[in-house]
Amino acid sequence: MTATPPPKRRTAPSRKVPSATGRVQGPYRASGATGRGWATAFGAAIGLLVDRALGEPPSAVHPVGAFGRAMAALERPMWRDSRLAGFGYAAVGAGLGSAAGFVLQRATAGRGSATGFVPQRAGAGLGSAAGFVPQRAAAGVGSATGFVFHRRRTTGPLAKEEADLTGTRESGPRAGGLVRTSLPAQSLATWLMVAGRALGDEARAIGDRLVDDDLDGARRRLPALVGRDPESLDAKGVARAVVESVAENTVDAVVAPACWAALGGAAGAGFYRAVNTLDAMVGHRNERYGRFGWASARLDDAANWIPARLTGLLVAAVRPGRAREVLDAVVHPPAHPSPNAGVAEAAFAAALALRLGGDTIYAGRVDPRPTFGTGRSPEPADIDAAIRLSRDVTFALAALLATPAVVGAATRRRRRATYPSPPASRR
Repeated sequence: MTATPPPKRRTAPSRKVPSATGRVQGPYRASGATGRGWATAFGAAIGLLVDRALGEPPSAVHPVGAFGRAMAALERPMWRDSRLAGFGYAAVGAGLGSAAGFVLQRATAGRGSATGFVPQRAGAGLGSAAGFVPQRAAAGVGSATGFVFHRRRTTGPLAKEEADLTGTRESGPRAGGLVRTSLPAQSLATWLMVAGRALGDEARAIGDRLVDDDLDGARRRLPALVGRDPESLDAKGVARAVVESVAENTVDAVVAPACWAALGGAAGAGFYRAVNTLDAMVGHRNERYGRFGWASARLDDAANWIPARLTGLLVAAVRPGRAREVLDAVVHPPAHPSPNAGVAEAAFAAALALRLGGDTIYAGRVDPRPTFGTGRSPEPADIDAAIRLSRDVTFALAALLATPAVVGAATRRRRRATYPSPPASRR
């Protein structure tokens, strides 16, 4: 009688173990570059929400204020009535902003407790009022935004989960120590460079004065938002100026700095804020800055081109009932002196069913501008609607930036369930 051979065992997928250099190949190797990119975008999302919760630091210690003072001092010896001198000035300013962000990123990478802070279970709760209300989010630095920060685990059952979220899991000789991550630098840099809450607070303060029939008080506060002559404006003119400023500054103070932070890290955020500040300082069409400020103005236009159009798409996303009108306004905006401000104003005008734009008085001269939208002229009550729209765009952008990290973490968890990690080799 012939013995029945034992059943064949199913062969497990081939597993590649760590090599002598500690690198893991195949399904176990974490995608370092991709993970760092996810962590960078996720840090930008956190910075946006921290700004919504805390607002800007005091102006006396704000790095943007220090940068502005430094560039104002540098302008005196560098000023010449030529584009070449202005180009050098813009290059120096952009370089200083990038260098400051790079130093911040290096200072918070892989050094003691400054590293290794990640949001606790930050992938849960997407879609809440702020876009992120993670589990156990009851206390901590960012509890108002739904984030709790804690020391990053390098061992234990939750270590892999945190590493999957931020994309910082590594193998080999460094696997047991602190992993260098850009997440703290990203969160801090984005928070310092965006100003969404400050924008809303200033616009609301002017709107409250208009509601209280304090036109003079509203006029006194208006220069904090716009450069036009406030004394020539009535209540509706002030309301229009505020709504237009909220639209334009949603790009400059929220979407653009967060996008540059997600793209270029803390150095990218510093670069953008430097460029935008230089444009506000010298990018004017007047006798002194017409040539000297040309390079700063053109560089700011280039830096804002994509963020302005992304703002229009986000406006359509958060106001789906007016999405068709918004998209049409973004795709076919009327001619405007700025290639980006017109897109933002057209999107807000369509979303709010208002008519924005028109002739504007700057420094005693009339600057002809196109009109946007076919609705009525803005009134003081429309300022709150514009503030809410800007806020919703901020939350939508935070969700958009965080999505790759959340999806990437889920993908890596599924991959790890399919291909369990091999046992550690004994030596």
